[in-house]
Amino acid sequence: MASLIALAAIGLFAAGVFAGIIGIVSVAIRREERNFTLTSEATDGVTRAGRWLNGWYAHTDIDLSDLAADRDGSRPLRGYLASPAGTGPWPAVVMIHEIFGLDDVMRGHADRLAGLGYLTLAVDLFSAGSTGRCLVTTMITMIRGHGRAFADIGAARDYLAGSRDCTGKIGVIGFCMGGGFALLSAGDGYEAAAVNYGQLPRHLDETLAAACPIVASYGGRDRSLRGAASRLEAALEKAGVTHDVKEYPAASHAFLNDTEAGPRALRPLLRVAGIGPEPESAKDAWDRIELFFATHLS
Repeated sequence: MASLIALAAIGLFAAGVFAGIIGIVSVAIRREERNFTLTSEATDGVTRAGRWLNGWYAHTDIDLSDLAADRDGSRPLRGYLASPAGTGPWPAVVMIHEIFGLDDVMRGHADRLAGLGYLTLAVDLFSAGSTGRCLVTTMITMIRGHGRAFADIGAARDYLAGSRDCTGKIGVIGFCMGGGFALLSAGDGYEAAAVNYGQLPRHLDETLAAACPIVASYGGRDRSLRGAASRLEAALEKAGVTHDVKEYPAASHAFLNDTEAGPRALRPLLRVAGIGPEPESAKDAWDRIELFFATHLS
């Protein structure tokens, strides 16, 4: 979906209406951002707000700005932290959201990972400006393979690595745009990476040269990433990287989401394109992620 929307954006820009469309999307996303009524607390010098949710304690409004500053990243930089039930330390996961931002669907994925026993920090790559501007600059960063978004992801990893609640073993997971970032980050000291319908980088062999073990899931009906699963698997075989790559014939893009995502105005178009939940494929993909992380993060 990331590459599909990027191509569409280029066409709209050429027609002189890209800025207007991005503005509409930005407003729509802002209006649908969830409002939390939470009690704030301070822990380890980080301002947090939290609530009990489905058996684990979910922290929100993590301020990562100081850590981001050390890497010349975004300021402000925020994140959503979901902690497992009970007493840590736990293995940890940096989670990277899809192209529509850190919305309720993405927070739900972080909560799910916490339920599996992982201290999960979902970094908000759109923290430091308007949604439209951040979306464009973040996508450009992913295509180039370097830039501020990587500093922000690194800041999230720094937070987990420095937390007394983390065992020291850290994985990374991403969806859509975030899947592309997770793949590009697989050589940055993680124990495992989960790449979900992520765009393949131009220099794939170079990216995988020092990569950690990778579990990847793609949809066979995803026209924007046609052949990506087979190309990624071949490259991982060539690089000698432990992997589990699977393409799901019944699924398209964003199939791990449990409900429709993105601005409501765009959902009919996404529906027509077949983009969205596919529960049977999603269950198998999550089972594979759970087993893979249990193997490499325990």
